[in-house]
Amino acid sequence: MDFPPRKIIHIDMDAFYASVEQRDEPSLRGKPIAVGGGGPRGVVATASYEARKFGVRSAMPGARARRLCPDLLFVRPRFEVYRAVSAHVREIFARFTDIIQPLSLDEAYLDVTVNKWGIGSATRVAEEIRRLIQQETGLTASAGVSYNKLIAKLASDQNKPDGICVVRPEEGAAFIAAMPVRRIHGVGPVTARRMQALGIETGADLRARDLPFLQHHFGSSAHFYYRAARGEDDRPVHERQGRKSVSVEDTFLDDLSAEGALIAEIDRIADSLWGRIEKSGAYGRTVVLKVKFADFRIITRSKSFAAPVRSPDILADTGRTLLRAQLPLRMGARLLGLGVHNLDEEERQGEAGEQLSLSL
Repeated sequence: MDFPPRKIIHIDMDAFYASVEQRDEPSLRGKPIAVGGGGPRGVVATASYEARKFGVRSAMPGARARRLCPDLLFVRPRFEVYRAVSAHVREIFARFTDIIQPLSLDEAYLDVTVNKWGIGSATRVAEEIRRLIQQETGLTASAGVSYNKLIAKLASDQNKPDGICVVRPEEGAAFIAAMPVRRIHGVGPVTARRMQALGIETGADLRARDLPFLQHHFGSSAHFYYRAARGEDDRPVHERQGRKSVSVEDTFLDDLSAEGALIAEIDRIADSLWGRIEKSGAYGRTVVLKVKFADFRIITRSKSFAAPVRSPDILADTGRTLLRAQLPLRMGARLLGLGVHNLDEEERQGEAGEQLSLSL
């Protein structure tokens, strides 16, 4: 039995942290700002659109961001404010549907196949949600409207900021065909480079490869790529399950073996990880170091505390201590990672927060 297509909306707040700061401090409006640390070890959490014109991006080291944009203003993050605004936005979502899957403080999927207002058009629902967000929070949001999660998420990025993109079922395959593979959600930077080395630059290129070819080169992920290239995705929208860990890792172009370079990388990774911890409110009692060597062997080392780690300095110090205990490395490291496990149960609990006419 064939079921009618679903109506999925992906809402993505525009430059969320930076937009909140510009909303609350008029002197910052129209100026290039970055939320995060501007010091030697600082990392950009979010950049305003004025800063993005200079190439400033999230997760970029603060020193590099300053070189790209000398007039860049750094603002310390206020995660308690961002969480409060995010809760307000999610309350707006809940006026329309109970089927909400938050991805972070600033984005979520909504299934509005059947909605509380009885609106037959998902596009109208998305427009009303965007209107209410702007009216009640003073912020803008972009929306992607489609028949599955994959395309809805891609669509929400098409007309940013403060835009909407609708992709109907009959348009999905062509929409994906024109998409660079690096933008397809689920294709990471490393995989994108591997695909490009195989001559796969766009969704159309990906669709031209048969399943055995993809299985040979991409293993268990092949089925996802095969279906994604055809605009197919049957994953349901569901409440996000409680996190078990939060981590950040990075693969290097050249293997690292010098202590100074390794410590500098673990400091940078710790800074980025702390931003994710603050963003999600997921504080853990166990800090875990991951090292992948040039021969792809992986080791992990950990240290547990009696209470959740709530200090970026303790996190970074622990990462350095765990790493130094392994030095000198028997061979170069191609990847370093740092994570927190055994998340505080209170924090984890705090995260959880049929029509025949299916016109999008």
